[in-house]
Amino acid sequence: MARPARKSAAPTKPLLKPPVRIGNLDTAAVIGELRQLHEDAEDENVGGMPADEELFGALLYLEASAGALKNEKAQRQAAIARVRMWQYLREQADLHQARAVEHARAVGVEWADLVPALAVNTPSAAYNKAKRLKAATLTDASRGDRPVRRTPEAVLEAERRAAARAAADRRAEEEAARRHALLAPVALRLLEHRSGLDDDGEVTYWLDQIAAVLPSCQTPTQLVSLRTYVEAAVREMRKRERTTGRPPASTPQAQFAYAAAAEVVTG
Repeated sequence: MARPARKSAAPTKPLLKPPVRIGNLDTAAVIGELRQLHEDAEDENVGGMPADEELFGALLYLEASAGALKNEKAQRQAAIARVRMWQYLREQADLHQARAVEHARAVGVEWADLVPALAVNTPSAAYNKAKRLKAATLTDASRGDRPVRRTPEAVLEAERRAAARAAADRRAEEEAARRHALLAPVALRLLEHRSGLDDDGEVTYWLDQIAAVLPSCQTPTQLVSLRTYVEAAVREMRKRERTTGRPPASTPQAQFAYAAAAEVVTG
């Protein structure tokens, strides 16, 4: 019986499993440890080893001088460390080459000019390779921040989604700024006329909260808090009006401040 044909994954589908990566690494510290192994082995050439911060040159030296280590444990330790460091360099290379391509394109470099630099044969191949490199810098937030497949289609789709999220965030920020522009003067007016609003109870408590957050109301959390506090103050003043049958404010100015706040939070 013939085995059913294997379905190929859609080019925009993210990887099913996140790849294992080295991630952040103190490379200078690792090279320093390997240098110490060579010093302990009395490597007579270790003085010519590049500085700990010169990762590529140091790795080349360690590769060429691996025979200077006589202890088997040191040999194994150094070999594993070198494998790890080359893997780290591989991960970093994709990231930084992708950024270099972005910079080149930003200053007007054509895909045809990037053909030899990317070791491909055609401008279209340069474009596709650049998109595959870009995959190393992207994750798909809509799918739990899983890595993006190294295909041009997947990268374009991830970029489209990221742009849509950024646009939505900008709209939300603009809306929050618009609301704050309406809310801040109203909150200030409540404080200016709070002597006609204070009740030595819940209204007073919420007016105190407004007074605490209003002077430094800049972050999204503070903006949300200010609206929450104004809404709570208005709610308590309405409750007092219902239960007492009297206006929540004892002066015309305070009554105007209350009315303006009620209009803003219900608008």
